[in-house]
Amino acid sequence: MFDLTPISLWLEDYSALKLQFDAWRRAGVTALREFLQEDLARVRTCAGLIRVVRVNARTLSMYEAEDVIRLTANLDRIFRDDMLMSHLEELVQLWNGCAEFSSQAVNYTLSGRRLDIQLKGRILPGYEADWARVLVTIDDVTEREEARRKLAASEAYARGLFDHSPVSLWVEDFSSIKRLLDEVRQCGVVDFRTFTDVHPEFVTRCLAEIRIVDVNRHTLQLFAAQDKTSLLLRLPEVFRDAMRPHFREQLIDLWQGKLFQQREVVNYSLTGDELHLHLQFSVLPGRERDWSLVQIALTDITARKRAEAYLEFLGKHDVLTKLYNRSFYVDEMNRLERAALPSIAVIVADLNGLKAVNDHLGHAAGDEMLRRAGEAFNEIMKPPAHAARIGGDEFAVLLPGVDEAGSLAVVESLRKVVDLNNQFYAGAPLSFALGIAVCRTGERLEETVKRADALMYEAKRALYAGGVLAASDSQMRQIVGARKPADVAPKL
Repeated sequence: MFDLTPISLWLEDYSALKLQFDAWRRAGVTALREFLQEDLARVRTCAGLIRVVRVNARTLSMYEAEDVIRLTANLDRIFRDDMLMSHLEELVQLWNGCAEFSSQAVNYTLSGRRLDIQLKGRILPGYEADWARVLVTIDDVTEREEARRKLAASEAYARGLFDHSPVSLWVEDFSSIKRLLDEVRQCGVVDFRTFTDVHPEFVTRCLAEIRIVDVNRHTLQLFAAQDKTSLLLRLPEVFRDAMRPHFREQLIDLWQGKLFQQREVVNYSLTGDELHLHLQFSVLPGRERDWSLVQIALTDITARKRAEAYLEFLGKHDVLTKLYNRSFYVDEMNRLERAALPSIAVIVADLNGLKAVNDHLGHAAGDEMLRRAGEAFNEIMKPPAHAARIGGDEFAVLLPGVDEAGSLAVVESLRKVVDLNNQFYAGAPLSFALGIAVCRTGERLEETVKRADALMYEAKRALYAGGVLAASDSQMRQIVGARKPADVAPKL
């Protein structure tokens, strides 16, 4: 039975080792581990005291030895390197009074091939006093350990890819969200979009049920978090406000069975910065039934969104005054025309004296005057009203739903702002010639604008008819306002 056993068996004599232990005890050694670690040569000494009595056939084949003589003559080639520390632990177990000992170690065949082994030893019954017979079994677990090492290497590789990914990666648990959605479905809800319209608190509840399993390093950098703990403790600061509509759409997609999603979302860093992100959501393979593991990849597109917003701003705004431009003004006119509102007021304004400023103080001074004009109009504009620069020195204000009294109130507000502006700036004073018209029943808005424009030019002619003041060489010529008929328009 010993020879035919399919596991490596060693019958060994540990009696010399027992005597060495007794001698060390008499010398006052109490803690063997520390004693051996002080000088590892003592471990080698102990190993040399062990005598091999017999081995079976499996041992010879496993260690690639022709016979017992060849095996025992080359034990130093078999038990070396990594074996030293594992043998130390075996010795400590025997020192502590254990009749059995075990370890996981590394041996080598006579050809030098590495063997991962699981070793177990036992002092045989009747030999407890002198340890003259100890049975040692050695199981070759090289294949298992190699698979474990490969798995560990694969996990380390995957972990490295995760941790060092140049995009923000989140591993999250959505199982609680799935249960909530299933409960709603069991209640007979079919139209989930309408359900969330009626019950917006459900979206908030789902948001609170997100469980973060892990995040990578780039996530900490992106969200300005010192560490994972800081980020996880402050998640309400990250998932808030503008994120909620995007999360609702994500829930609607999940309701419809879309386990892979891509969309643009908004999150917030821990410093309060708004982050525009491209989100890729995927339930990991094997977790489709419970959504217990999902991966979310976030790519920062904040710079791109800002560039897009600026380009959109340029497409609709005058860069100098920050007011809307003529293109937007025309589009808004068409939109209001189709809206068929009960009343729409239009104010057309011309900046007085711009040519004189350009001629005498230069175009930089003229640009400054236009910027001030933009400040004045922007100060009084409240949605849905819009002010636009529609020409070099000409502006228009569209006031949806405003009648004549309302438009005069807007003009009064503009007058006060212009007065303050002129007090604040030391340059040429702002002055506008204005024309106001309210859209009549059945009248096209374009005709209303023409009437306001005509009134503005009438006010302008009245202004110039009042005369022009001549200035000295060191001063500019200023266009000043003059008395105008009450039915024309006010002057600023």
